Amino acid sequence: MAHQIKSPLPGTFYRKPSPEEAPFKSEGETVAKGDTIGLVEVMKTFHQLHADADGILTSFEIEDAEPVAPGQVIATLD
Repeated sequence: MAHQIKSPLPGTFYRKPSPEEAPFKSEGETVAKGDTIGLVEVMKTFHQLHADADGILTSFEIEDAEPVAPGQVIATLD
């Protein structure tokens, strides 16, 4: 059964720690509970978004650098 990782905050979602670096995680990768999968930026403060379950990252539901609302699904795990 698929598990959804949701944003706890409103802001902008980023898949990378900085524009020059690789994404925290990519589709198809194994994710462990507690792994950082992205960042949510709120008023110039970056909050790490952690996986809250183990699984395989099957998809990101929003694109890098897109706005996100609280409770919005960011990624799906199988």
